[in-house]
Amino acid sequence: MILSWRRRRGASCGGNNKSEFLDGNSNMEITIPSHFQCPISLDLMKDPVTLSTGITYDRESIEKWIEAGNQTCPASNQVLTSLDQIPNHAIRRMIQDWCVENRSYGIERIPTPRIPVTQYEVSKICSRIAVSTQRGDHKSCRELVRKIKAWGKESERNRRCVVNNGTGYQLSETFHSFASTVSFEKHVDLLKEILSVLAWKFPLGEEGQSKLGSATSLGGMVWLLKSGDLSARQNAVLVLKELLSLNQRHVDSLAKIEGVAEALVRMIREPICPKATKASLTTIFYMISPSAAGVGFTSRFVELGLVPLILEILVDAEKVICERTLGVLAGICDSKEGREEAYKNALTMPLLVKTMLRISELATEFAVCILWKLCRKDKKDEGGVIVEALQAGAFQKLLVLLQVGCGESIKEKASELLKLLNVHRIRLDCADSSMDFKYLKRPF
Repeated sequence: MILSWRRRRGASCGGNNKSEFLDGNSNMEITIPSHFQCPISLDLMKDPVTLSTGITYDRESIEKWIEAGNQTCPASNQVLTSLDQIPNHAIRRMIQDWCVENRSYGIERIPTPRIPVTQYEVSKICSRIAVSTQRGDHKSCRELVRKIKAWGKESERNRRCVVNNGTGYQLSETFHSFASTVSFEKHVDLLKEILSVLAWKFPLGEEGQSKLGSATSLGGMVWLLKSGDLSARQNAVLVLKELLSLNQRHVDSLAKIEGVAEALVRMIREPICPKATKASLTTIFYMISPSAAGVGFTSRFVELGLVPLILEILVDAEKVICERTLGVLAGICDSKEGREEAYKNALTMPLLVKTMLRISELATEFAVCILWKLCRKDKKDEGGVIVEALQAGAFQKLLVLLQVGCGESIKEKASELLKLLNVHRIRLDCADSSMDFKYLKRPF
């Protein structure tokens, strides 16, 4: 079987697409031998491996097949007696030679693949890290952590192997050990390297979470969040976000650490990248959860000017950041000072009404929830919030929301809001109509 590829100007076969390649000056076709193709993807193999059945596949394709729970050979349907994948160096060299011979047609030579890391290698390096940690040898630990980091960068397969073979607990233990020493700042480089790996290693398991969620470890992360370089601050907030998402009891420990609220607000005020901003907003969302520590954090965030800051973000934020920003604002509006700060800002009502039915279902839910909290607390007062909501068009948006459908919780809040808004809408209409005739004179 021969597969024909037509060359496109400037294209190469390095990718996974199955486009034809057409020569810019002629209609010459390039024929690719079928034994260079992966039987699963039909793409040119980059890392050919042979199974126990003797059939060769591209490593990435056959790994996906096996990870999906299949125990048979895709081509022959024979049961695999072993899941070992043996690199087929002969086929790989033939493919590389073929690529070189056809480079004039835009075919790029596939690189020689690196040998994937094994479970044994991961377990061995974890043991070496444990020994170095016991000795207090931070230089040796740093080099070993960098090796794990390099493995993860090589391929997604390596990363999965590292994650699934116990490195999470060992790295958490090492971070905890060196963060608790008196000479903490001497080990900053090691702690930064560990966080850069832990940022993509969750979940860690209960023991790993316990070590990393200790007061000592959290103190080290907050220090890096406040004083580290851009990369260290980003990794610190990513790890904090994951820890709090797994166990919000860590909020109580964070409440005892000075400067964590200031560091997170700085991450939003001076953004590093969208990923770090999302993680910071999510971390704040968990920290202002209904608890004694959460109430204290809410007050502190309000004092630091978080409300006007996140309202500015809402003006032109992307979908995910918008959702998380609204989530934070909804949590802050549970407190009296949070609602007062939100009401004082001229952007609050227009942005809440604007985000309804425009960003996503979750964003709409948060916007209605915030509006409900503001208006419900205002109904016994002069109704300034309600009037402002009416002027921003909230009544019409809520009517549309009920018509298109929503969850029961939001439906109840929207219905209650409409009742509040309707009372003031009638008063406003009466006032407006009386103003229209204020300056008319009687004809008699």
